[in-house]
Amino acid sequence: MNSLTVRELTAYIKQLIDSDMLLSNVCVTGEISNFKLHSSGHMYFSLKDEDAVIRCVMFRTYNARMKFMPEEGMKVIVRGYVSVYAPGGAYQLYAEDMQPDGTGSLYLAFEQLKQKLEALGWFARERKKSIPRLPRAIGIVTSPTGAVIRDMLNILQRRFPNIRVIIYPSAVQGIDAPAQLIRGIRYFNEAKNVDVIIIGRGGGSIEDLWQFNDEGLARAIYESEIPVVSAVGHETDFSISDFVADLRAPTPSAAAELVVPEKAVLKERLMMYERSLASSLLMRLKHERERLAGLSSARCITRPLERVYTLRQQLDGKLRELALLGRSQLERRRSALGGLAGRLDALSPLTVLSRGYAIVQKEDGSVVKSVRNLGKGDRITVRVADGRFGALFEKALEAFPDKMEQ
Repeated sequence: MNSLTVRELTAYIKQLIDSDMLLSNVCVTGEISNFKLHSSGHMYFSLKDEDAVIRCVMFRTYNARMKFMPEEGMKVIVRGYVSVYAPGGAYQLYAEDMQPDGTGSLYLAFEQLKQKLEALGWFARERKKSIPRLPRAIGIVTSPTGAVIRDMLNILQRRFPNIRVIIYPSAVQGIDAPAQLIRGIRYFNEAKNVDVIIIGRGGGSIEDLWQFNDEGLARAIYESEIPVVSAVGHETDFSISDFVADLRAPTPSAAAELVVPEKAVLKERLMMYERSLASSLLMRLKHERERLAGLSSARCITRPLERVYTLRQQLDGKLRELALLGRSQLERRRSALGGLAGRLDALSPLTVLSRGYAIVQKEDGSVVKSVRNLGKGDRITVRVADGRFGALFEKALEAFPDKMEQ
């Protein structure tokens, strides 16, 4: 019996599998496990159920067309062909298409992108810009043909005639639509010629509206410095652009109504404010006139000098009181001074001299209080009431007892 090499056996098995028509185009349902997205863009994973596992590979050429990203544990339906991978010695499923099992791929892709952008904070209310009450110009990014743009223009002109509207023509369906919508938003942000941007289209299927679920378009709306209003489809339709936009309008026609007020209503409101302001001013003027009339009849106005005269009288009274007080104080001081002068005069040596007494002083000016302080031949000065004269001491005529001296 002839033996086969491993290569020959593997090639034979591969030829058998490749020639099987059933295995050349097969759909397999299973749960994804061991999923890996390689840096090359190829996807490697396994499909499994309760009883078996098969290895799978999906090359970048095929997975680039997918609307969703496979995840671990996801149930899917994979279409492709079975062949043998000789270097690994195993058969595997080469996937060419993949659909979620039980959920549409577009819906799954929508939910995945929605969760991703919500986690990034792109839907946060606090980052949304307010829509101007009365924009000077409105930019619209949509198809330039069709009923949608005509309806929007009619509503805008009816609500506020002659308002400036700039249309950036863009495809709203098909593979080129997201790029054109992005260019429209960026154009208005660079030109800065509008105060608000409306992007949108009329209703349709989820496939028709799918271009408004593009992540690049969502980023352009998020980064726009000008407020963006998303108006895609009907009221029941929701797109990623609705969540990222600063304002979501249920329909394009509703967007036109939301971004601009009715001119007639605005004029009526201004007239109401004018009437209210005029009434308030008249009431204020009446109040101030009454207040002025009250002030003009006040005594300080009719007799402005009365207060001056009253203060002058009070000042005169205070001056009189001050003068009386001054004279009284002066009299008391004079009386006290007279008493002190009398006492001083009684103690004055001059007064004593005027009664016949004298003061005897030595040459050095000291007062002679006793004859014992003098010696024969001492020169002395005698001071009397009307002058002085000199003398020469000879002797004491009489000496009084010490007791008398005291």
